[in-house]
Amino acid sequence: MNLDKTTVSGHKWFMLTLVGKDQIGIVAKVTTALYEAGCNLGEASMLRLGGNFTIMLMVNYEGSSQNLDKLLKPVADNLQLHLHIDAIDGQLHQHQVPNVRVSVHGADRAGIVAKVTTLLAEAGLNILELESDVGGNETKPFYIMQIEGIATSDILETALQALLSKQPDLEVKIEPIETMVM
Repeated sequence: MNLDKTTVSGHKWFMLTLVGKDQIGIVAKVTTALYEAGCNLGEASMLRLGGNFTIMLMVNYEGSSQNLDKLLKPVADNLQLHLHIDAIDGQLHQHQVPNVRVSVHGADRAGIVAKVTTLLAEAGLNILELESDVGGNETKPFYIMQIEGIATSDILETALQALLSKQPDLEVKIEPIETMVM
């Protein structure tokens, strides 16, 4: 039997996105409903952002996205979560390992993420993960960004200098990520 990349044992891969006010039991209730329906879980990102909890979860399921929606809708409604489901190509075990970390700190303002990521993309950085937070207080907020990615060229230092010349109030640090190969 020749299976399409999107299937495992005849099941299809879906990306679930759930977002709502943080509360105890979200992960337990969502994953229990999926387990009881015979789903297998793939990669996941689940975290709290600004008082909300968000889940991005790869699910391997034999039914359709409509059936998966019917299965999860009561759980999502009970927890007051917004639910979104997309069919995806699973691509498990094809991880890319970042080789560079970029740390950015500066006064919080509109456009900081767009400006920094545009310059990094132009320098050849493929962003694999970006986390950000707002620190300080309401009268003097500052923005913190941690980016990990794959540098496809050696010109990130040039991008750093360009970024600092265009955004002199930012603190930017670019450092290699050492990976152990076993």
